Amino acid sequence: MSWTEENNKLSKEFVFKNFSQAFAFMTQVALLAEKADHHPEWKNVWNKVWIELTTHSAGNTVTTKDRELALAIDAAYRP
Repeated sequence: MSWTEENNKLSKEFVFKNFSQAFAFMTQVALLAEKADHHPEWKNVWNKVWIELTTHSAGNTVTTKDRELALAIDAAYRP
């Protein structure tokens, strides 16, 4: 599944086998976000993680920072 762009955000749902895998993924994404100095809006319920990316400093629009972080997040995703 690819990222959806609407309402000035990139969004995607990630599904895992269990909570531990979902949480491990969130930890990986947190490290990527810190490195990029660009942080997602997200939520987690059991084996699912929902992520939204937008650049607040650019007026809440999708920018290159969002697209680059989305690519890095996709590379870290191992369901």
